Amino acid sequence: MADTFNYRIDHHGSLVRPAGLVRDDPRSVADAVREAVTYQRKLRCTVVTDGDFPREDFRSAVLDGVSGFRRTGETGPGGLVRWVAESLPKADGPLVADRAARLTELTVIAPKASLPSPAYLAATTYRPGLGISSARELGEALADIIRTEIALLVSRGVRLIQLDNPLLLDQIATDPAGPGALSFEDALAVDAAAVRLDERPEGVRIGVAPGWAAPDAVDRARAERMYAAIPADRWVLPFDQGTQAETDLVRALPEGRDFCLGVVDATTPELEDVDTVMSRIDPLEAFADLEDGAVAPSRGFADVAARPLLDAEAQRGKLVLVETVARYCWGNEF
Repeated sequence: MADTFNYRIDHHGSLVRPAGLVRDDPRSVADAVREAVTYQRKLRCTVVTDGDFPREDFRSAVLDGVSGFRRTGETGPGGLVRWVAESLPKADGPLVADRAARLTELTVIAPKASLPSPAYLAATTYRPGLGISSARELGEALADIIRTEIALLVSRGVRLIQLDNPLLLDQIATDPAGPGALSFEDALAVDAAAVRLDERPEGVRIGVAPGWAAPDAVDRARAERMYAAIPADRWVLPFDQGTQAETDLVRALPEGRDFCLGVVDATTPELEDVDTVMSRIDPLEAFADLEDGAVAPSRGFADVAARPLLDAEAQRGKLVLVETVARYCWGNEF
């Protein structure tokens, strides 16, 4: 178990898949995950994941494990295959808990699991006329499934769980994007239902990543509404461009809430200068307690398995830089 409950050196979960990985071959996946765990330990990460190696993309943990969804032949933004919900979903068993629990057999470092948020899935898969009354109904059914999975993950020793909703930050802009199938208020209610657990053992963190990039400008009232509505322990926020909007996202956080800053750009191979990164972080101490903080890359390195954002060597450089930034911020208390 990591010796800090803040999990200072974090990453979103997905890693560049190794050459030769066959996702439908359990032995191939197991070997790749074992090597990935060793890799993360050598990089001094304070959490480990399975790299999302068994999955096609960051949504697959749910879409592959529940009934009611149909894969279409269309491709949407970011290379994501489109899915539609044809009936209310039902889980056929654990989604990622079995695989995540195996990480505890490979290392004493805290295992982490990432899941797509129910609001994100509802907003992107709901289609009128397919047998579900509303996107809100779909979202609530998904929230029940994901909340059950989170409880199962915690019971099996997973201590950091992240829900990904790449649509939320666009909704707290001063000029918010259209809400799509799920309104902003409904999205908040659905994701809030997923993260509510009656009891959490010491050291458990349930985080939300509300998007990979800050909007041009943040509506402070809408940001505060988002943070207040969703009772997440940790907010995973972009912080790699040095914009005022990124700072405003941190400034709007409620006091005492954990935050993880995506301090290096996971989409470009060029390494940031550590002094430049620190010059962005240092001013936060005027209004945020860095003891509640952690650092990470800005997003996953391969949220779509076939479309890695960097190669393996560039990924390693970014993770090493995150570890360096963490030591600048907190010394060697990992």
